[in-house]
Amino acid sequence: MEIPLHTDRLVIRDWTVDDAEAAFEIYGAEDVTHWLTPAMDRVGDIGAMRAVLNAWQEAQPNLPPPRGRWAVERIEDGAVIGGLGIRLLPPFEEDLELSWQLAPGAWGQGYASEAATALIEWAFTQDTEELFAVARPNNTRAIAVAKRLGMRWVGETDKYYNLRLQVYRIRHTDLID
Repeated sequence: MEIPLHTDRLVIRDWTVDDAEAAFEIYGAEDVTHWLTPAMDRVGDIGAMRAVLNAWQEAQPNLPPPRGRWAVERIEDGAVIGGLGIRLLPPFEEDLELSWQLAPGAWGQGYASEAATALIEWAFTQDTEELFAVARPNNTRAIAVAKRLGMRWVGETDKYYNLRLQVYRIRHTDLID
């Protein structure tokens, strides 16, 4: 695999259990977990975060590319500021979902778009034709990122995660000028 990926400001790399404190700033924050799909309670403490990261680490080698979960690290200071994921969407497990999560202190600086763009470009080198993003209708930040990524609105559905969600899609051909 070509992970880690590099952008001007970021490295997208595999998670390690040593990232637990930084990951807790993301997945332990109610402002983040409130919007996640599938619905997820915030991680309660650093020990629980280590267990989650350990599970992600163990699962990663068994996932066919481009599926997986990755940390987003800022090059400037080495801080882990977010996470990215590509996974199968339920219930039919045919469509691939792109997701991004950032620590609240990293919001509004273009990191989500920058990291997700790099991951999209990489995913399309892995025999992937399209990626979807889903967002709760009131999650204006996620919807804005999806649009900045060049994703197109597909519609609204309750097909995924038993939640009413906005669906966005980008196809490999959307990146070809």
